[in-house]
Amino acid sequence: MDTRLVTEPPTQGQEFDERQVPLYYSRKTADILHKYGPGPRVHFHVGLFAPGAAPNTTVAQRVLKRRIVESQEAIIAHAARSWGAYTTPPGKVLDIGCGVGGGSLYWAQEHGANVTGITVTGEHIPLIEEFARQAGVSSRVTPVLGDIHDFTTERTYDAAYANESSGYMDRERLFQVVAKALKPGGWFGLQEHFICRPEWTGFIDGYYKTRLGTLTEYIAAAEAAGFELEQDEDVTDRVAEFWVQSMAWNTAELDRVERAPLGSARATAWSRERLQESTITHGKLFRIWRDHAMETRLLLFRLGGGG
Repeated sequence: MDTRLVTEPPTQGQEFDERQVPLYYSRKTADILHKYGPGPRVHFHVGLFAPGAAPNTTVAQRVLKRRIVESQEAIIAHAARSWGAYTTPPGKVLDIGCGVGGGSLYWAQEHGANVTGITVTGEHIPLIEEFARQAGVSSRVTPVLGDIHDFTTERTYDAAYANESSGYMDRERLFQVVAKALKPGGWFGLQEHFICRPEWTGFIDGYYKTRLGTLTEYIAAAEAAGFELEQDEDVTDRVAEFWVQSMAWNTAELDRVERAPLGSARATAWSRERLQESTITHGKLFRIWRDHAMETRLLLFRLGGGG
């Protein structure tokens, strides 16, 4: 994920330290692979459930994991369909803040795109390369270690994509860089969370080491860079269930570890304290999303000059 201090005042008096982000994701890597792996397409973002869905959580842990991963895949596929990628596949995609490469592999496998994935976490590079090899798309996925704010490629990409990564970035600079990187008429698709009730911002920013913003801020930054907002879909109600299923997985993992006999292989990528903290936090996040204190939206911006 890429990061830069945004231009708004810091949340609740806390400075945003961009140096935390690579370290945060480096420390999270084992957790991500354990909970959302084994891959090759591994994601670290919320997922999409059917409207009104509330699947029973008193099921096997493997069932919970399958639901979570399927929901993560579902939200990417839903966005791609809404953005026209199934009818007009983008030839070259810039995946901004690509994590361990799940989205990059999706665009390469499902739409035949050549993808450049940008990450600030060095240890993710060999993981993405190995996952791309497993998926048979090594020739179409190129992971790059770097900061998107310093990206200088111009007029190369048909589309850019940022899945829950723009919250770590200077939005004005992000849209400026993407505008230069895209071909005229190219599109920029984002999945992101937006502040609706500021009193929760400090809690979420502190937990995820992020710097969330408002929809108004994004639209203003996009327009200043020459983009027009083409689609804005509120999927908050359909992603709220993700926190319930994730919380249930955490509880099952904690139970699995505690039930294991002493001296057996009790190890988990997550410590007991981390599992407890995550479970409590996910309960809060569910209420925040249920009440629309935060909203998850799929945004499509189009760059002018496409003819």
